[in-house]
Amino acid sequence: MIDIMLQGINGQMGYAVRQAVQNRTDCRIAVGIDPRGTPCGVPLFSHISENTIHADVLIDFSSPDALDETVRYCTSHHLPCVICTTGLSVQQEQLLSALSHTTAVLKSANMSEGIHVLLELARKAFAAIGTTSDIEIIEKHHHHKKDVPSGTALMIADALQEQAPFPYRLMYGRSPSTGARSPHEIGIHAIRAGSIVGEHEVIFASEGETLTISHSAASRNVFAAGAVKAAVFLSGKSAGLYTMKDVIGL
Repeated sequence: MIDIMLQGINGQMGYAVRQAVQNRTDCRIAVGIDPRGTPCGVPLFSHISENTIHADVLIDFSSPDALDETVRYCTSHHLPCVICTTGLSVQQEQLLSALSHTTAVLKSANMSEGIHVLLELARKAFAAIGTTSDIEIIEKHHHHKKDVPSGTALMIADALQEQAPFPYRLMYGRSPSTGARSPHEIGIHAIRAGSIVGEHEVIFASEGETLTISHSAASRNVFAAGAVKAAVFLSGKSAGLYTMKDVIGL
């Protein structure tokens, strides 16, 4: 039985992870971390540094403000961690990279298995028609989401840029007008409205045809299920930086 520490246990994603774990027999939530003291059925601590309960792996659905303390704890306890928090700074990304030298780390801006299939399809599309197409990324989320653009949109753009034979500039929206579109740019557009869980489109448009690859999440449950699957995968792994591609075998 794998014991999971869940940081952000009283948030919306924390609740979804708790529900996802109930459907499995190979893991359980052993301890929760959350400054909100709502009873959650397991030992609860306000900060990860206060924890006294054993865990085999951490799932982090908290906030960037908690990341530095999380890294310190995982470093000192050699605790494998699945980092699902988005909106991290460059310095925080570097902290996770350094942590992976001594501890197993899996970080993803999106825990959905389907979005990682989209990433692979987008890479293949870029290899075939990317340099002759105008590329646009559109992301849609609920009006409570704080980071703009979404971590997933940036993850898609990074995946495309890795394959580009020349540098691409990221263009965030087109207001005010910046003149004619450059062929060496990737447009990223963010929509914040209502209760949209998460939708992403990658558009490859050339003269005479348009290819659109899209993914839509109808429920937070898909992210929770992916995070739990990643935690079970990561528990017991040697130090290193893992991705959802490793989890789902892409």
